[in-house]
Amino acid sequence: MTYVWLVVGFVLLIKGADWFVDSASTIAKKLSISPIIIGLTIIAFGTSAPEAVVSIIAALEGNGDMVAGNVVGSNIINITLVLGLTVVVAPIVVEKEVANRDIIFALGASVLMLLLISERWFGAEGGSVISRLDGVIILGGLLFYMFYIFKKAKRAKSITMDDAAKADSTEEGQKFGWARLIVVLIIGLVGIVLGGELVVSSATEIAVALGMSQALVGLTIIALGTSLPELVTSVMAAFKGETEMAMGNLIGSNIFNILLVTGLASSIMPLDVTGVIVFDIILMILITVMLFIFARTGYRLRRTEGIVLVAIYLVYFVYIILRG
Repeated sequence: MTYVWLVVGFVLLIKGADWFVDSASTIAKKLSISPIIIGLTIIAFGTSAPEAVVSIIAALEGNGDMVAGNVVGSNIINITLVLGLTVVVAPIVVEKEVANRDIIFALGASVLMLLLISERWFGAEGGSVISRLDGVIILGGLLFYMFYIFKKAKRAKSITMDDAAKADSTEEGQKFGWARLIVVLIIGLVGIVLGGELVVSSATEIAVALGMSQALVGLTIIALGTSLPELVTSVMAAFKGETEMAMGNLIGSNIFNILLVTGLASSIMPLDVTGVIVFDIILMILITVMLFIFARTGYRLRRTEGIVLVAIYLVYFVYIILRG
C-alpha cells in the first residue's frame, strides 16, 4: 500500500504543479505583473510550504538540527539539481533585477544564517541557539524584501503598461474569471503540498524498510521530498515557456526557506543547532555565488551551466551518503 501512496503523491504533485503554474501565469497577465514577481512571491511561498510544515513540526519537537538541515539541504537542491534540470530543459534569460537584487538578497540571507548558526565562533560555548528574537528579526527581513519587490513591481507596471498590455489583460479576464483562477490556484497548491507530504512519508517508510538509516533518510529523501514541489513546478514552467517564473520560483523559494521557514520555526520555539551543518551552509553560500556569476555572464543560464549545477549536486549527494 505504501507504493500506491507514493504513486498517488507523485500524481498529485505533478498535476497540482501544472494547475498552479497555469493559474499563476494567467493571474500575472491579468494584473499586468511580471511573471518573475509571481514566481518570487506566490509560487515561491506555495512551494516552500512542505519545508515550512516539516520545520514547524521539528521545532515543536525541539529538533533544531532538522530545521536547519531541511532549509539548507532544500536550498542546495534548488540551486543545483532543480535549477540545473530546469536550465537543461530550457535555457533561462535572467532579468538584471533578479541577478543584481534577488540573488544578492538570497546570498545575504544565507550569510545571515551562517552567522546565526556559527554564534559559538563569537564567544558562545557548544552549539548555537536561534532565539525567538532572532526569528522575529528574520521575519522582518522577509517583510522588507516583499515590500521592496512589490513596490518595484508597482512602479514598473505604472511605467510600462501600455494600451496593448491592457488589451491583453482584458482578453485574459474574458477567458478566465477570477473565481475560477483562485479555485484552480488553491487546488493546485493543495495538490502540491499534499502530494509532497505523501511522497516524503511513503518514500521514508520504503527506505527504512530497505535498511537505510534515519540520518541518511533525512539527508536524502526528506530533503529531496520537500524540494519536489520546486522541482516539478520549475520544470513544468520551463516546458510551458515560463522560464522567468521558474527562475523566480527557485530564488524566491530559497529566500522564503531561510527567512520564512527559519524565522517562523524559531519564533515558535528557539532552535538549538550544532555545528555539523556549517559546512553545508558554506556550500550553499558558494553555489549561490556561482549562480550569481552564471547569471551575470550575459544574463543567461545555458544548458552547459545547468549540467555543471546538476553535477555539483551529484557529488554532494555522494558526499553526504559517505558522511552518513
